[in-house]
Amino acid sequence: MGVSGLALAGMLAISPALAGDPVAGKAKFAVCAGCHGPEGTGNVALGYPQLAGKDETYVAAQLRAFKSGKRESATMKAMASGLTEIDIDNVAAYVATLK
Repeated sequence: MGVSGLALAGMLAISPALAGDPVAGKAKFAVCAGCHGPEGTGNVALGYPQLAGKDETYVAAQLRAFKSGKRESATMKAMASGLTEIDIDNVAAYVATLK
């Protein structure tokens, strides 16, 4: 393996591989849209942050943190608790498509 091959192997080893399906995520996001808006623009005045423009890895990590209770929000814990690991990856993949 050449130097470039080693560099690529190293990047793959430290990069999380999210395999979310944005089409499936869009269907699950319908519930999220009630607060965050159908385009993910949010309503900051009401405490619902913008999701559009957020990175897939960031969104997935936040959903997992809400689900586990590491990040506190009764509303988001309730919303995230019904999501499977695959659902989380799918929603995150869909949110990443919102600009």
